[in-house]
Amino acid sequence: MRSGIGGEFPVAYKRRQARRRPPARWGRTQRGAGMKERPILFSGPMVRAILEGRKTMTRRVVKLRHGADVVVVNGQVWKPARVDYAGYVDCPYGQPGDRLWVRETLRAKDGFMVYAADDGRIDCDGLDWPACIEPRKTIVSIHMPRWASRLTLEITGVRVERLQGISAADAQAEGLDFVPDGAAAHGIKGLATSWSNDPRKSYRALWESINGPGSWEANPWVWVVEFKLVGNGGVA
Repeated sequence: MRSGIGGEFPVAYKRRQARRRPPARWGRTQRGAGMKERPILFSGPMVRAILEGRKTMTRRVVKLRHGADVVVVNGQVWKPARVDYAGYVDCPYGQPGDRLWVRETLRAKDGFMVYAADDGRIDCDGLDWPACIEPRKTIVSIHMPRWASRLTLEITGVRVERLQGISAADAQAEGLDFVPDGAAAHGIKGLATSWSNDPRKSYRALWESINGPGSWEANPWVWVVEFKLVGNGGVA
């Protein structure tokens, strides 16, 4: 029921509805003993790459706590800065066996919530969710609730390396499109500057389109998180 004040939903109501249990068709993947599950954001092109099997890894900048310059991965100590370290940083995305649920952008359209990446749909019929009721409502990825996530990834490997240490094979596994007969075979559709015969150059363009000019030259330490798709259900 709508509030009588300007037709808006009360904040408390919105919070309750965002946390409500989904219908049976949106059942969560059962989690194993000791396994952790975390959200992760992906852009539309990267969601499509995951769906098409082109993306099996992601690189994220290592963010060190103040006074810390050590990264611990699978019990191994990584020292990206200097030896006289002051603390530890664990991978915020998890370890092999943990799972990541993908957050992506949605928009309301004609009685459905539509995934912006590829027009996959959630039928709003029977869903008492404010976003389904407000026409032309857009839910940016950071605000996607867990139950609306259609993609679940299982981490298969975690390591730390310099950004520019990426190999050609890994650059391709980051989700690049491949056109074997093209003058520039590797790139991302919709990102003209990314097309090249060198996958590393294509990935550089992709990285800078996300992280800004100069971010490749900065050559930060990055988490390399490898994964496999284990859940993709409930989408019309």
